[in-house]
Amino acid sequence: MLKKILIVEDNPTNLRLIRMVLRNEGYGVLEATDGEEALLVAIEGRPDLIVMDIQLPKMDGLEVTKRLRQTSYFKRVPIIALTASAMDGDREKIIAAGCDEYLSKPVDTRRFPLLVAEMLRRRNR
Repeated sequence: MLKKILIVEDNPTNLRLIRMVLRNEGYGVLEATDGEEALLVAIEGRPDLIVMDIQLPKMDGLEVTKRLRQTSYFKRVPIIALTASAMDGDREKIIAAGCDEYLSKPVDTRRFPLLVAEMLRRRNR
């Protein structure tokens, strides 16, 4: 069965790159460009994994993650945070919000699909 991945990213260039990488790996893709839309698309689309930008319009990615984690379905859905500003303490804040992993931007297109595959394998165990 085709795995669905929700990409939450407000930068069109980053969104296009991530979409291309995931589709090339055979995943179905859902998209949202702000925090409010991310909540709606996630609840309606029930993705198998979420790639979540942290700095988003309307509601940041950490708040979206916290809200999703309050529902039973999203307790087990892996969430990979994307951040442009990896500062000291960011990893702890991101993990505390409920994300499983995080990647710094720009996205490493070789490492990224490997991380996605690993996160999906973990979920299915």
